[in-house]
Amino acid sequence: MKKHHLDEIDHQILDTLIENARTPFTDIAKKLLVSAGTIHVRVKKMEDEGIIKGSTLTLDYEKMEYNFIAHVGLYLESSSKIRQVLAALEKIPNVTVAYITAGKYNIFCKIRAKDTNQAKDIIFSIDDIDGVRRTETMISMEESINDKKRMMHAIFKDY
Repeated sequence: MKKHHLDEIDHQILDTLIENARTPFTDIAKKLLVSAGTIHVRVKKMEDEGIIKGSTLTLDYEKMEYNFIAHVGLYLESSSKIRQVLAALEKIPNVTVAYITAGKYNIFCKIRAKDTNQAKDIIFSIDDIDGVRRTETMISMEESINDKKRMMHAIFKDY
C-alpha cells in the first residue's frame, strides 16, 4: 500500500480530532475552510492506512473517585510466562495499561483504585498470578504530563 503523505490539512485534522474525537467533520471543515467531504475523504484515507485507529473516549477517573494510581513492575519466573501473565492481567479491570518491557521488569503496568486498601488488594491479586515471582510498586503522586498532541506535532515535523 502506498504511504500517504500527510500535509498541513491532515495535520490540522489530526490536531482537532486528538483534542476531541467527536468533533463533527462539518465543524472541522469550517475551521479549515474546506468542504466536509474533503475532511471525510482525508480521515477515511488515514483510517485505511492505519494512521488513525478508531477514536477514544477519555474518562475523568477522579470524578468517579478512582484517584489512586500506582505503577507496578512485575518480575516473572520466566519470560516464557509473559503471555500467560498478560492474559491474567486483562482479567483485572483496575489494570488499565500493561507493557512488556526490557530491563528491570518483565511487565510494567498501571493500576487505578479508589484508595490504598483497594490498591493493596489489586496488587496482591497481581502477586498471586501464576508466573509472577514478585512485584515492585510505585505510587503516582500526580499525573503531570499526558499530552498526545506534542508527540503528534514532533512526528509531523519529520514529514
